Amino acid sequence: MLKQHLQLKLGQKLAPQQIQLMKLIQLHTLEFEEELERELEENPALEIAKEDSKEDEYSSLEDAYKDEGTESIETDFDVNEYIYDDEPSYKTASSNYSPDDEEFDNESLLTEGQSLYDYLTEQIHLVNISEEDLKIAEYLIGNLDTDGYLRREIKSIVDDLAFSQGIYTTKEKVEDILENYVQKLDPSGVGARGLQECLLLQIEKKVSSDKAVSLAANILRHQFEALTNKHYNKIIQKYDIEEEDLKDALDEISKLSPKVGGNFDTQTITINQEIIPDFVIQVKDGLVIPMLNSKNAPTLRVSEEYKDILTTYSHDKNSSEHKQAALFIKQKLDAAKWYIDAINQRQNTLLQTITAIVKFQKDYFITGDEKSLKPMILKDVADITGFDISTISRVVKSKYADTPNGIVYLKDLFSDSLTNDDGEEVSTKEIKTHLQEVISKENKRKPLTDDALVVILKEQGYNIARRTIAKYREQLNIPVARLRKEL
Repeated sequence: MLKQHLQLKLGQKLAPQQIQLMKLIQLHTLEFEEELERELEENPALEIAKEDSKEDEYSSLEDAYKDEGTESIETDFDVNEYIYDDEPSYKTASSNYSPDDEEFDNESLLTEGQSLYDYLTEQIHLVNISEEDLKIAEYLIGNLDTDGYLRREIKSIVDDLAFSQGIYTTKEKVEDILENYVQKLDPSGVGARGLQECLLLQIEKKVSSDKAVSLAANILRHQFEALTNKHYNKIIQKYDIEEEDLKDALDEISKLSPKVGGNFDTQTITINQEIIPDFVIQVKDGLVIPMLNSKNAPTLRVSEEYKDILTTYSHDKNSSEHKQAALFIKQKLDAAKWYIDAINQRQNTLLQTITAIVKFQKDYFITGDEKSLKPMILKDVADITGFDISTISRVVKSKYADTPNGIVYLKDLFSDSLTNDDGEEVSTKEIKTHLQEVISKENKRKPLTDDALVVILKEQGYNIARRTIAKYREQLNIPVARLRKEL
């Protein structure tokens, strides 16, 4: 039996426009520029304003985001009856120009490159080898990872050759082709099945009677475990050599590359790793001035031509085709006006956030000393700006700032706090800086253990547990004392 009943639910849903705005906020400069280009291609009602229509440069939020008013489009029939949502109050132009634009060169970030696979394939085709062996060699090359290693088992490759290539061979035959053909290719060390083999392949190609090279090869071949664990005394006793001899051999080993495929990419197009900062922070006469880097972000406006077309079509009330055309144009105009408004909101959000960060970390931006960083979490910035914590998180994600002291990753400015012996709150970033300094000055022949580091930092006023020292050390990519040992 069917029953009717009332049920009250409380929910919150984001409108498509809000979702799009959140995505725009999260984009860093390069992604934002690409998004602008995509929108310009998809929406003909959105266009780039001419240079002479650029608004004046601005240096404050008030100047940049004052209300420009809403421009209405007159029509003789109600186009909105075909639209589901009412037309909101949109701005019709956006100026993405800022004073820092001239500081960055307009460089292409896509560069042509050759993949490791292509490079090795070119070489193997120059080798005098049978057609079947060539196919096996090419298959082996295709199974190398980006570092140049062969991580797969030879048996699995033999099976794959039979099933996918119709080549029936043996494990011994594949190993022979790997060792006598693939591993002989440039760069040295390619085709190795592990780090030890990779380093050995490189050192063995050094045609030299040099004592250090010979010793290095011997150590890599027979004392690799002792080498990786830095048991230097064991190696000295094993070969009955002087400490200086071992130093020379270690110097030769340090010249070898553990990732010989590192200079190649798996694609023919590689992305330039140059960082384009999203913000520019200047320091003048003790004042810290934050700005947006709006490089390649053109000034946008709603197409006047499309407005005129809409007015023309709307005058003809009797033609259903004109009504449909007017509806389409109106939708594009609405989308263009909303997009311009969204960009303005994005810039407003970014500027307010970076302004709050600068206000919080003013001493750091003036001095450049990481020890002057104050403890700061996302909530601190959210409280200043009035934005939600999730919004602040989106703003700082993957974004950088160009400061007088170099490029800074925004997330590095955030840290928790600990209380020192004087009862003052200090940033964990400051503690890590002290830890790094202590380790950099240690005697490398007898590196400091985590217990010793606890004592030293306690003497400096930082009462930290050993497990915390270990956690910070790992975050700084500093190995344990045993692996920091040097001769």
